[in-house]
Amino acid sequence: MPDKDFLRRRNEAWRNLREAKPDTPEFETALRDLQRLIAWPRNRILAGLGWTPDESIQDG
Repeated sequence: MPDKDFLRRRNEAWRNLREAKPDTPEFETALRDLQRLIAWPRNRILAGLGWTPDESIQDG
């Protein structure tokens, strides 16, 4: 089971991503930070936000 510090950082990373405006440097930074932390590909994270592939702002 993940430790409390990891869960706190993960939840904070998701919150930062949800609060960032798409198509901004802040969004991309939040997305990369979350990718590094949880080792998920971009499309899976965007799906976690409820986005469909045609709603993706960029491939990658």
